Amino acid sequence: MHNKKHHLVFFTGAGISQESGLSTFRGESGLWKNHNIEEIASPEGFAKNPQLVLDFYNSRRLELENVMPNAAHYLIAKLEEKYEVTIITQNIDDLHERAGSSNVLHLHGELTKSRSSIDENLIYPYTNPLKLGDLAQDGSQLRPHVVWFGEEVTKIKEAITITQNADLFIIVGCSMIVHPAASLLLAVPFESDTVYIDPNPTVEEGINLLVIKEKATVGVRLLVDKYLP
Repeated sequence: MHNKKHHLVFFTGAGISQESGLSTFRGESGLWKNHNIEEIASPEGFAKNPQLVLDFYNSRRLELENVMPNAAHYLIAKLEEKYEVTIITQNIDDLHERAGSSNVLHLHGELTKSRSSIDENLIYPYTNPLKLGDLAQDGSQLRPHVVWFGEEVTKIKEAITITQNADLFIIVGCSMIVHPAASLLLAVPFESDTVYIDPNPTVEEGINLLVIKEKATVGVRLLVDKYLP
């Protein structure tokens, strides 16, 4: 990794937010342990019991207000001083933006926004708790601006294009087994390097792939100090 890397593409997942104290969806103490996924994260669940779904996301929204970006978020934001940096994230929080990153693509939506139940392009700020009867301009119930199970990840095409233009692709805190996100690895240019930062990596080290077996804050610091020119 000697040649100057100009376009850094970070692909971030739950592992980076977890260090800020945000609950993750999977894992032992994951948010889904007490819920059936279909009940709180699918269009069917929303149709059946919208109140339950709104309550769930209102409490996630409240939790987000009470946490701060961590060292990994700030280090990634600071890299914009030297490089072109694009972040593709599976996370629905705004911690990258709050740390100062200016170029963030949210694959799975954003917890700070709500939208029409009918038209996914009718988007509003999500500042106060969402209630039944809060309507979009088209008269439909407002829902969280989040991609649920069974819904298309429409931004994946954009994410693939970004990845195809990466000089260095850096995965932070993702299991890399959830599709369509896992397919981004296949979009990394042949001549570009990939760095995978995760305490429990699911991908083996190989040609053009460096694995840093650390949590996000430690791994990103190592990346900056040791591997970036």
